[in-house]
Amino acid sequence: MLAHHCGRLCARQSPRLKLEFDQHVLACVLSCALEEVEAGEATATEATGLSRAELRYVLARSFPTFPFKAFALEEVGEPEPDPEEELLRELLLAHALPGDPASVRFAKIIARRAMRNDHLWQDLGLFNRAELSRLLATHFPTLAAGNTQNMKWKKYFYRKLCEAEGFSLCTAPSCRECNDFASCFGPEEGENRLARIKNEIALD
Repeated sequence: MLAHHCGRLCARQSPRLKLEFDQHVLACVLSCALEEVEAGEATATEATGLSRAELRYVLARSFPTFPFKAFALEEVGEPEPDPEEELLRELLLAHALPGDPASVRFAKIIARRAMRNDHLWQDLGLFNRAELSRLLATHFPTLAAGNTQNMKWKKYFYRKLCEAEGFSLCTAPSCRECNDFASCFGPEEGENRLARIKNEIALD
């Protein structure tokens, strides 16, 4: 299963190849998507932000032994990003590696999963924030390099979007003087989604 594959790849502390790490991230994202599909919360395209053709390509290339039918791709429509998601996708695409289709797919995935309510690394099913930072540094290096103060990634993205529009949602004169400093810069702790599910099953 994808969840098992994700856990097996995560056990390697520092995968040497970019392709290995990309496959690990995709396994984690698709595990989250499959969980939502099975729970009736979203279709595979809604959960990932990828088109049916893109999902077929990812599954065939990276997980050829996994049964496509689990994602019910024949029964789903194409993803339709709302304006907020579209803005975030455009921000990511503007900083994506030139000529890298994987970066384009990750821009769509990240923008869609960022619409969820948890920390972004949890939304993606990753094991910790460090994995998200590595993903962004790999596929969106100029965007990731600008987060010099280690701001929470969702907060950082929205700051960049505001800057692009010429305004700020923040009224504090500086971060150091802000009463809500921890909201932007505090630790991003918690269980990853797979661990949370396992613990919930154990309690049943």
